[in-house]
Amino acid sequence: MTTDDNLETAAVDARDGPSEKARFENVTKQFGRVIAVEDVTLPVYENEILALVGDNGAGKSTLMNVLSGVHRPTTGRVIFEGEPVQFSNPNDARKRGIETVYQDLALMDDLDIATNIHMGKFPTRLGVGPVDVIDWSQTYDDTTEILKFLQQDIRPTTEVAFLSGGQRQLVAVGRSLLFDPEVLILDEPTSALSVAGTELVHETMHRLKEEGHTQIVVSHNLEDVFSLADRIAVIYRGQLVATVDPDQTDKAAVADILRSGRPPS
Repeated sequence: MTTDDNLETAAVDARDGPSEKARFENVTKQFGRVIAVEDVTLPVYENEILALVGDNGAGKSTLMNVLSGVHRPTTGRVIFEGEPVQFSNPNDARKRGIETVYQDLALMDDLDIATNIHMGKFPTRLGVGPVDVIDWSQTYDDTTEILKFLQQDIRPTTEVAFLSGGQRQLVAVGRSLLFDPEVLILDEPTSALSVAGTELVHETMHRLKEEGHTQIVVSHNLEDVFSLADRIAVIYRGQLVATVDPDQTDKAAVADILRSGRPPS
C-alpha cells in the first residue's frame, strides 16, 4: 500500500466509515500536451467540507471543473451517488445536484438581489394568452426565504452594487441554493474579503453543513481551510499528494507539503 493509500485509509477510519457522495477515480485531464490533472483518485464524503488546496496552476480548479461538467476527463471517471456519470456540460451536473460558486461570482451590480439569485430560474405564472410571465411576487418571496436562511437582514430589492464583499458572496451562494444542491463547490470563497466578510461566509458554510450539504472548497488560504474543513486534499503539479485530517496536523505541515509535493512521513 502506498503512502497516499495509508493517508486515505486513516482519514476514512477516523470518520468511522462514511458513505461516499462522489469519487474521482483515476482521473486525468490533459489539454494538448499539458497534463493538468494526473491519475487522481479522491472520495468526497457525504455531508463533509472537503478542502482542495494547492498553488496556482496545481490543477485543483481543473479537477473541480471535471465534477461540475465544464471538462470531461481524458481518462478515468467520476462516480456520483454510487454510479458512474458523464457530464457533458454544467447543466448535466446541475441536474444531479452539483452546483458551483465561482470566484468571480458573476453578479450584475445594477440588478437587485432577487433578480441575481433567480437569473435563469424565475418562477412563472400564466400571463395573457398562452405566454407565461415572471411571477415577481413569488420571486421576492423566495428570495426573502433564502436571505432568512443566510441570516441576512437585507431587502430582496437591494441592488447588488450596495452590498459588502461578504454579502455578495452569500448572494452567489443563495443563487446556487435555489437548485437545492447535493454538492456545493466553492472556488476561493473568501478571496479578497474582509475579516467580517470571511466570518460571514464561514458561518454560512457551517450552517450548510448542518443542513446536510456536502461542500468542496477550493482554496490556497490555509487559515480558511483549517477553520472549515473536515479533510484537506493537497494537489501538487496535477497530482494528489496527500489527504490529511486538519485535527491531526497543523498549517506548517500542510504548507510544507504544498512547497515540496511530498506527503508527511
